[in-house]
Amino acid sequence: MIGYQTIGTNKLDEAAVFYDVIMDKFGAKRTMEEADKFVYWSTAPDQPGFCVHVPFDGNKASVGNGSMTAFSVETPEMVDKMYALAMKLGARDEGPAGPRGGGFYAGFCRDLDGNKINFFCVTEV
Repeated sequence: MIGYQTIGTNKLDEAAVFYDVIMDKFGAKRTMEEADKFVYWSTAPDQPGFCVHVPFDGNKASVGNGSMTAFSVETPEMVDKMYALAMKLGARDEGPAGPRGGGFYAGFCRDLDGNKINFFCVTEV
């Protein structure tokens, strides 16, 4: 259903390094990039991808209020690890990893540009 997610950045080189480490944990690699414009990761051409980019219109990137990218992982332990890794890489806390009710386990943070991301799993159906 979702083809890819993009988020804006004002610090492409730093954002690329941050997401290289995060995407590696999902088995995603850089599959497209253009210097000073964007970096795109995916696990396969027919799978959803993730991209950080400098806004095409030349204006500063800004954080979308209410926008968030959620990265699905297999277990609560993996949520804990990914959340801790993001924090180690310079992310800002938006809600530490833990149960949220209804079998939903997640950790929320903001990347280096302030974009809200989370790592989550569903432990009960």
